[in-house]
Amino acid sequence: MSIAAASLTPGDELAETVAALLEQLGENPDREGLLETPSRVAESLRYLTEGYAADPATIVGDALFALDGYDDMVVVKDIAFFSLCEHHLLPFFGRAHIAYVPDGRVVGLSKLPRLVDAYSHRLQLQERMTREIAEAINAVVTPRGVGVVVEGRHLCVEMRGVEKESSQTVTSCMLGVFRSDQRTRTEFLSHIQQSH
Repeated sequence: MSIAAASLTPGDELAETVAALLEQLGENPDREGLLETPSRVAESLRYLTEGYAADPATIVGDALFALDGYDDMVVVKDIAFFSLCEHHLLPFFGRAHIAYVPDGRVVGLSKLPRLVDAYSHRLQLQERMTREIAEAINAVVTPRGVGVVVEGRHLCVEMRGVEKESSQTVTSCMLGVFRSDQRTRTEFLSHIQQSH
């Protein structure tokens, strides 16, 4: 048994797979700098993909509050996120901006960033993640409409392939009044442009 294998938690197949990957890359997992790497990478990957276990209804819980008469837009912008591209397992990261128009109740403000985390902590496509966040808010909060805009930098674009440093991808999903009412959509977009 190698030293690296001896340092792994027994039965940790993910860490064992990382050790095998290091060997396939021509590295020696027994060298000093790599001894703990398989366990660290396994722990990181588990954290970066913990969103699969998240349930939007449980995240929001009882943080829905009746608020009759308030039907103006609520905007939470510049929500930092990070995720892993499902095509290359390289990070992408950026900011999400969320708005909704309540229909008799509002959601606790901390729940919106938690929903972003739930969907970003998965192997993802930015386009899918944007829609999943919007649909989760729409289903759990049941507002008159929801808008989500995500701005991301993808290391699979910057580090490999076209190698275009600092390029940005912007995706959006508009539901309800954000899709049907141009004025509502324009108001949301003007709010998030003020942060630039």
